[in-house]
Amino acid sequence: MKVVEITSYGAPDVLRLGSRPAPVPGAGEVLIRVSASGVNRPDVLQRTGNYPVPPGASDIPGLEVAGVVVDGDAQAMVAAGFKIGDRVCALVAGGGYAELCVAPVGQCLPVPHGLSDVEAASLPETFFTVWSNVFERAGLQAGETLLIQGGSSGIGVTAIQMAKALGATVLVTAGSDEKCAACLALGADHAINYKTADFAEEVKKLTNGLGVNVILDMVAGSYVAREVESLAEDGRLVIIAVQGGVKAEVNAGLVLRKRLTITGSTLRPRSLEFKTAIARALKERIWPLLASGAIKPVIHSTFAASEAAKAHTLMESNQHVGKIVLTW
Repeated sequence: MKVVEITSYGAPDVLRLGSRPAPVPGAGEVLIRVSASGVNRPDVLQRTGNYPVPPGASDIPGLEVAGVVVDGDAQAMVAAGFKIGDRVCALVAGGGYAELCVAPVGQCLPVPHGLSDVEAASLPETFFTVWSNVFERAGLQAGETLLIQGGSSGIGVTAIQMAKALGATVLVTAGSDEKCAACLALGADHAINYKTADFAEEVKKLTNGLGVNVILDMVAGSYVAREVESLAEDGRLVIIAVQGGVKAEVNAGLVLRKRLTITGSTLRPRSLEFKTAIARALKERIWPLLASGAIKPVIHSTFAASEAAKAHTLMESNQHVGKIVLTW
């Protein structure tokens, strides 16, 4: 099969089209003939040597795919409601940039009605991440207010739509007026251009000084101190990336007085059981909203797999709104 390999750690041009033996599905797994592979920030980190591959995972990058089931553990497929020939999308721990990919049955979901394989490939990584962190870890409820740092990212456009669909008020930050406009068009209630305004001051104004209930943060670093200031009483800050650095200095007095929770997580190394539980929740709560069109995939660009380097260059430019997808 054809694959996209990381030939050495470095710039996007280290990604090259290569050839590997087709993987063989084991117990509890299916083999997917891949039509499209989602591109995510962790792929970039892996390419630069900053995201070690979990033990036992493929060294081929790629954490989400969509395509057709062509083989697998028959008993596990029956139990999960799948069969040969079904269109699925799947979250994987690696190996997604390939024509064939093995995935645990529990991390597969049917392609929502009406969606293309490109759209379906854009779903798993961001939807699993947002559900796990915003709704399970941070416990966002209907009627509460969510602040999303980086609203135009793949994670951001997913979080906007999921939070709005489930009854929350949504504030976002983005790096240009155009990106802010795109977030508002997706349903965000307010968008803050972080290059021209202090998000903490804007949050204070927009919430009449009360603050927001939940913050989804992909920046960390110097943002954390202002996020602590921006949280309401009993607020929850969940950190899922550290693009702004791993160290932060915060006002611990505010954490005490406002009874704040500061937490974080990474998805890739979590157990099969954990990810399977998220898949079940998504199928029940979110997949019907995708099928009805209440939530829509946001695709910025597609590239042929042979142009993976261009896809990574775009990802690193931060000029995109939504997801970048490779096609086979």
